Amino acid sequence: MDDIVKEAPPEADERFDTARITAAVDALAAEHAGREDVFRAAVAKLLKSEMVTARATAQAVLLKDRHGRRCAERLCFVQDEIIRILFDAATRHLYHSPIPSGAERMAVVATGGYGRGLMAPESDIDLLFILPYKQTAWGEQVAEAILYCLWDMGLKVGHATRSVDESIRQARGDMTIRTAILETRFLTGDRPLYDELVTRFDKEVVQGNATEFVTAKLAEREERHRRAGQSRYLVEPNVKDGKGGLRDLHTLFWIAKYVYRVRDTDELLKRGVFDAQEYRTFRRCADFLWSVRCNLHFFAGRAEERLSFDMQREIAVRLGYTSHPGMQDVERFMKHYFLVAKEVGDLTAILCAKLENEQAKPVPVLSRMMARFRPSAARRRVPDSDDFIVDNNRINLAAPDVFRHDPVNLIRIFRLAQKNNLAFHPDAMRTVTRSLKLINPELRADPEANRLFMEILTSNDAEIVLRRMNETGVLGHFIRAFGKIVSMMQFNMYHHYTVDEHLIRCIGFLQEIERGGSDEFIVASDLMRKIRPEHRAVLYVATLLHDIAKGRPEDHSIAGAKVARRLCPRLGFNTADTELTAWLIEQHLTMSTVAQSRDLSDRKTIENFAAVVQSVEQMKLLTILTTADIRGVGPGVWNGWKAQLIRTLYHETEPVLTGGFSEFDRARRIAIAQAEFREAFTEWPEQELNSYVARHYPAYWLKVELPRKIRQARFVRASEQAGHKLAINVGFDEARGVTELTILAMDHPWLLSIIAGACASAGANIVDAQIYTTTDGRALDTIAITREYDRDEDEGRRATRIGEMIEEVLEGKLRLPEVVARRAASRGKARPFVVEPEVAVNNQWSDRYTVIEVSGLDRPGLLYELTTAISKLNLNIASAHVATFGERARDVFYVTDLLGAQITAPTRQAAIRSALLHLLTSEKVAA
Repeated sequence: MDDIVKEAPPEADERFDTARITAAVDALAAEHAGREDVFRAAVAKLLKSEMVTARATAQAVLLKDRHGRRCAERLCFVQDEIIRILFDAATRHLYHSPIPSGAERMAVVATGGYGRGLMAPESDIDLLFILPYKQTAWGEQVAEAILYCLWDMGLKVGHATRSVDESIRQARGDMTIRTAILETRFLTGDRPLYDELVTRFDKEVVQGNATEFVTAKLAEREERHRRAGQSRYLVEPNVKDGKGGLRDLHTLFWIAKYVYRVRDTDELLKRGVFDAQEYRTFRRCADFLWSVRCNLHFFAGRAEERLSFDMQREIAVRLGYTSHPGMQDVERFMKHYFLVAKEVGDLTAILCAKLENEQAKPVPVLSRMMARFRPSAARRRVPDSDDFIVDNNRINLAAPDVFRHDPVNLIRIFRLAQKNNLAFHPDAMRTVTRSLKLINPELRADPEANRLFMEILTSNDAEIVLRRMNETGVLGHFIRAFGKIVSMMQFNMYHHYTVDEHLIRCIGFLQEIERGGSDEFIVASDLMRKIRPEHRAVLYVATLLHDIAKGRPEDHSIAGAKVARRLCPRLGFNTADTELTAWLIEQHLTMSTVAQSRDLSDRKTIENFAAVVQSVEQMKLLTILTTADIRGVGPGVWNGWKAQLIRTLYHETEPVLTGGFSEFDRARRIAIAQAEFREAFTEWPEQELNSYVARHYPAYWLKVELPRKIRQARFVRASEQAGHKLAINVGFDEARGVTELTILAMDHPWLLSIIAGACASAGANIVDAQIYTTTDGRALDTIAITREYDRDEDEGRRATRIGEMIEEVLEGKLRLPEVVARRAASRGKARPFVVEPEVAVNNQWSDRYTVIEVSGLDRPGLLYELTTAISKLNLNIASAHVATFGERARDVFYVTDLLGAQITAPTRQAAIRSALLHLLTSEKVAA
């Protein structure tokens, strides 16, 4: 696969027997002489049958040899031969001209992706029919005959019919047409016409316009990345258009073709664009991406370019990946994918550097602007170092051997760039990557290297610099445990990025928290100013390392703490700070879990959490780490509700840790929350406002964020004035991609189960729920469900259906079990994830209630099934805490028996566990 020498293509007859099929077409022409329509239909049918057979063979070969480029070449060859046969049939049997005039000439040319000679199974075909300047009806008839037959075969064909003059004129004014002609490939017909196009295109369009083309293509690439999702580490990448995908490799080749006038990829090596190692990387990346893309198209049966979760496992199996301890087959495949995407990015940087040196690409705007202030500073020494220079506002090497001469420079270059606000010169980064073998045990133990690393980690722009260190491989070599999680994805819907990208993003959010001023992080920013100064470095290291042990058989929190105990002394930490860092990593999920899945108004919950965090200082640090971690998971995961839960848990626990003293005791915090509400909500007369405030229990004031309190007050008043026994308000949270239903109804023991059942019947999946009761016996519940429709109007109608169903069930007009069962019968295919079901029943989290914690694969109707099963076990649900983490549902129920007592009998606890485990492992809906 890595060999530079081009492989000889297989024999033509092995892929497509053109001679036999041409003879069959000739026989059809004789059989249907004088009946053109019948002949065309028969040819289309014959060729479609041959094409289906050829594609099936191509897929079988691909599954056997796993060589994507060879498969793409094979499919392209089949398509070429079909078009040649059609051209031959059109010109010999349909529109035969015994003595063709000068105007009865045509060249059929492949353009665009098809012109590259590589074709995915479901790709479009792009054709250009080149005609002479003087045209006749013959050319149009032949082109139409070919196109109609291709369409009848079910192929997607993009086409244009132009003279050479028209092609040149349009290529000058349209960059898309220019790129398409750049990649033309002669198929059949009149060769001199094609040669004229190529010669004139090179002379009249390409020459002298390299800078314009390169700038346009790189701008196009940026826009494409923006549309596909900027990060190359998104866990459901687009193989064609995503960052580090095939289109990026195509852009490299387009630019090289245009600037260096090469026709084939191996000429990139001859022209010195890439060296032998880089060219091997180019070929290897292309081969891998083509393997993925061809398998994706074959498996999906359509032109699917997004490597979605439900595709990833199948493609991993097709490509021969196997599971290892701590890592599934699919995770190993995706790690390989992201490493390839990173290499594609490196190749882009190399080509851009070469183009800049040859003035085919303008230098960055920033450096041109700086030049006005420092006209003589194009190349100058970097302050504090003789080993580096500033080259067009970017750090570069003063001499080729600066890393060999002093390996600490491999860390120092990043710190100097950060300190002096310099970009990185691609040539310097290229040399860094080639010098990674210098990062040995001696350098890792070097006090100066570790001091510089800590400065990088805790200084401005740490996220940007760490990302560059990661992309060059320095970070993974300097901290070897980090190297193990580079490009590692977690096969779940919760995490949006690879593990290394998540950790680096968390550092960026930690710096945002430290800067302050963001409404997202009010509590964490306030705490950051109050931690002990010596713990700032501890927090940064814990944030960088908190997921460092992902992908190991052992629990990643415990294994990560062990990594910290080994690494921190090297970074200059004393024993106490090392242990504190290890503790933060070991407990980094605790606060999030307790806040989202426990009853924060239960004294035992708070006492248990206080026993874990041990001191206010440790709780401050854990609160900040938890905030950065949740925010770094992906857009929409951190929200006002989670921020409020974290804040409540912090303030509830503080007095327990301080022996009763708290900056904000509970009663005062309730009073402050109510005062905030009164100040912000001035629409009602004071008496009505006082009455409304008194209707809510303390938990409501402490756990609900202010904007939601105001919305709910308006909703409650409007509903009661309208005399509704049941009212539903619909809201849309775009950041989280959910629809929120706020439900006001008379409280009812089965209300949560009825709401969950109505959502399940409408196919709505509940992702979280906030459940409150008022002092006058009304339930005020907010249920977040996943969106099904793009338009808010359609979502609103679905929410109305759910409301009507709840009302009908409460009035006895509808039996939910039957409706839910019907919905379950029509449920689509199973999701590709595996989540080990867990049920815990304990009395340690509450003095009054038994706590049932359920964790398993989420599915529509799961909450309904759980609440129904719990009720059938003769248990009362006092409160429920519903949350989903991607495909994992974690629901916690505080229950008692029918007499209001905890469940203490081991046999009854075992029966509860058994019933709920059976439900989680079964696809059958509780009826």
